[in-house]
Amino acid sequence: MTLTAPRTPAGTDARTVIANLKTGLFLSNEWVDATEGKTFTVENPATGEVLAQVADGSVADAERAIQAAGAAQRDWAKTSPRERSEILRRAYDLIIERTEELAAIMTAEMGKPLAEARGEVAYGAEFFRWFSEEAVRISGDYTTTGDGKNRILVTRGPVGPCVLVTPWNFPLAMGTRKIGPAIAAGCTMVFKPAAQTPLTSLALVQILKEAGLPAGVLNVVTTSKASAVVGNWMSSGIARKVSFTGSTEVGKILLTQAAENVMRSSMELGGNAPFIVCADANIDRAVDGAMMAKLRNMGEACTAANRFLVHRSVAAEFTEKLAKRMSALTVGDGSETGTDIGPLVDQAGLDKVQSFVDDAVERGASVVVGGNRPERPGYFYTPTVLSDVSADSALMSAEIFGPVAPVIPFDDEDEAIRIANDTEWGLVGYLFTQDIDRALRLGDELEVGMVGLNTGLVSNPAAPFGGVKQSGLGREGGKVGIDEFLEYKYLAIPR
Repeated sequence: MTLTAPRTPAGTDARTVIANLKTGLFLSNEWVDATEGKTFTVENPATGEVLAQVADGSVADAERAIQAAGAAQRDWAKTSPRERSEILRRAYDLIIERTEELAAIMTAEMGKPLAEARGEVAYGAEFFRWFSEEAVRISGDYTTTGDGKNRILVTRGPVGPCVLVTPWNFPLAMGTRKIGPAIAAGCTMVFKPAAQTPLTSLALVQILKEAGLPAGVLNVVTTSKASAVVGNWMSSGIARKVSFTGSTEVGKILLTQAAENVMRSSMELGGNAPFIVCADANIDRAVDGAMMAKLRNMGEACTAANRFLVHRSVAAEFTEKLAKRMSALTVGDGSETGTDIGPLVDQAGLDKVQSFVDDAVERGASVVVGGNRPERPGYFYTPTVLSDVSADSALMSAEIFGPVAPVIPFDDEDEAIRIANDTEWGLVGYLFTQDIDRALRLGDELEVGMVGLNTGLVSNPAAPFGGVKQSGLGREGGKVGIDEFLEYKYLAIPR
């Protein structure tokens, strides 16, 4: 039976939930301490409060994890698609049942408001439901050779043990988006969640154990020494695939390591999303889309709108309306009622956002609203709109990862496309126009993997998520998401 109601009521206390979490390493379905006995601290970015001490895995622990995944691969690959499907479906039900617990953990360890955290729980859970359905639809092919002398039988099977590395900004959904297709395909896994937000991932692991995932299929090493742990997995000779979400810089390192070991690779890397508002756009709808595309997760998202390119004839109206909406937002602890914008994840992220704003202002930009840090503890930044932003400002060529919206006017389509594509990244672009011909024309010209047309939200488990250029390789979600975890095998059979 599908469970649709949360097990715990709204307002669940995060401290109580976290106190009951397992915070060790998860190896062969057992919670164990790190070999060296070390732990690291997880803090609440809104208050600085210590939430938990989590096992700090070493290279020795990484070796234990990859050996467990390798040992379990053969038997796991032989399980029926239906069995794998039902494990994922049970896990989906448990996630939905525990919405309030998971949301409370997420808000405490990374700051997003509770309402948004609940939305991530629903979004993340859907990857398990989606891939539970894809597990039983893995297909092959049967045909004959052109000369009619041989039969061609094509099957698809699991690629093998996988290295999964996730970021801190969507700690539940980034896990389910990788773990879901790996389970569906019959792959075992070693998994390293982000050190800033491991608690949500550990709660997810416990759910998968309860859902019946066999020993050795998922092995988790939390660590403050990411490069050493993941490096061990990449060079092990056991892992056959790596799936990583994070910075382009780290992605390039992993791609180099993958090349040395000829490993399959999926990379969802950085973004620098253009948000184009044409002269004929519905401005109110564009502002709605801008609020969604810019402020989801406080702007700490690879899909966040980074550069607002607005036709000069409507730039003033768009800027005024966006600034009015941004100034009305409430900044505060995500666990507090009425909070719209939570803290950034850490001091480094906060300092980076401030440096981008300072640089833009030094180069001639005007602060329409915001542009400062509120006087309160925690890593908070006031929602900000900048106008008259210079093309050589640092935030034009880097991910802002904060609630800052720079508005740049343009005069014609060619100029808008030139500015939009003048970046090494190509994850997503947003386009607002009421002309279908213009929409299709500009959508084709944008050098991105995804386009939001008159919407500020593109992420959906049923759609292939990913980018071009230095925004990554491969796709997650949709009908093609499971393909990243499958290999083709061809059998030649004489007639």
